[in-house]
Amino acid sequence: MSGDTKRTPHVVIVGAGLAGISAAISLKRKLNFDNFTIYEQADAVGGTWRGCGSDVPAHWYSLSTDLNPRWQTYYANQPELRVYWENLWHKYDLVRHTVLSTSVVSAEWSNDAQRYTVTTVTTENQTTGETKQVEAEVMFYAIGGFQGPLYPKDIPGRESFKKRVGVIGNGCSSAQFIPEISKDPSVQVINFCRTPQWFVPRENVHYPRWLQWMFAHIPFLMRWYRNVIMARFLIFRKDNKRLVNFARKMLTSYIKSKAPKDQVANLIPNYAPGCKRIIVDPDYLESLNRPNNGIKLKTGEIVPLDIIIFGTGYSVEPAQLRVRGRHEITMQEYFAKKGGVMAYVGSCVPGFPNLYILLGRPNVASGHASVIFSEEAQVVDPPVIERKAKSFEITEEATETYNHWLQHASRHRSGRDSKTRIIGTFPGPVALFWWFCRRPKWEAFHAVGAEAWERQRKLSKFKKWSLLTILISVGFMLRNGSLQAAFFLAVKRLREMVLQCI
Repeated sequence: MSGDTKRTPHVVIVGAGLAGISAAISLKRKLNFDNFTIYEQADAVGGTWRGCGSDVPAHWYSLSTDLNPRWQTYYANQPELRVYWENLWHKYDLVRHTVLSTSVVSAEWSNDAQRYTVTTVTTENQTTGETKQVEAEVMFYAIGGFQGPLYPKDIPGRESFKKRVGVIGNGCSSAQFIPEISKDPSVQVINFCRTPQWFVPRENVHYPRWLQWMFAHIPFLMRWYRNVIMARFLIFRKDNKRLVNFARKMLTSYIKSKAPKDQVANLIPNYAPGCKRIIVDPDYLESLNRPNNGIKLKTGEIVPLDIIIFGTGYSVEPAQLRVRGRHEITMQEYFAKKGGVMAYVGSCVPGFPNLYILLGRPNVASGHASVIFSEEAQVVDPPVIERKAKSFEITEEATETYNHWLQHASRHRSGRDSKTRIIGTFPGPVALFWWFCRRPKWEAFHAVGAEAWERQRKLSKFKKWSLLTILISVGFMLRNGSLQAAFFLAVKRLREMVLQCI
């Protein structure tokens, strides 16, 4: 961008999932900006595996800017969620901005041009190695928090496994697909579990048509209902001992009422509710009572199997962030130098100007709330897009300070004394994460070409504080009965503000 002041900044969004669509909508709504391109490696946008859904209420698992009054149930399943996001993709005309079946291979920052050179490859050309390049002043990496399957290191032989069935893991994913698989009585399912989980009932209320009509036509009703749902998630705090003890009793009672009697002792966790994500039970506990379904713990015995399903989660290491930054090192090299993944509010990394990570790692999702809400909070509108600056880069000092607090809070909430860096979740309620992200602290960034914008920003800040000072002073003098003095003080202050603006 050096010497090229007339060039309209180009934004590249990597990923057309929920975060990528959210970022694109934000650019259009807030800035009326449409010079962006979304690259998606799949042949469609959004979506998840068949039979799955969300364990977050649908009215919260959606954008705050685009509430949906027509959700059929409290918890929405994959088809309905996919329709919602595809409708947004069409509503905001994101189709013409999206390049499907195309992966971003790498991105390299130029200090001279103040932009990235982004290399892409289509699915068809992956075998030939033919690539294309495009330039971008700003990049949003919306590749999600789950990068690739994570296989337990203490289960050898996975590579040489040929045939024979069991499910390893009992987290959110396994809890959803085990009840589906075990519906077939001819299939024997054995679930291997390392750590018990806390479960809450999945009370999936069906919204009647009259209520959907009210959500659509009565002002603020749907917004109020959404806020009530959010409030339920925000009140739970691990340091509230009374609330935690009450939750433990209720959840223990629920597990006892649903699980096989001979397995109850093994299925009740020995840690407090809230330390790990609480699973909204999609009939997992009930399915353990089926004669073709069972649970196995670490006993050392050998169990013959025909199929193995690894429900052990995903790696959270952002391997797809193949970016070379201002100091000519890759992001992976920067993380290695720092002893692990770290970023400022999970979004910005020192040495990588104008690059923002959405719902990546580290420490963005709060564990018990809507990731859509976290994604919306993360999306920023950098002044670069409006050609008020060339680049913004988070400083090392701001990142270190934030991560020092982050790790201290994470260890306190998890009860761990280990010095191992915790990168999984944000150590606080989602409202706190929103508070951190609600307004970018641009003073914590190193800016290039932003001198005029910075002067204007300081002047605007001065005006606000000056006006506040005038109002307080006038109010104080009026209270003391000095109307004339208050008038002359107001005139004096206004004169100072006018002179300051000239």
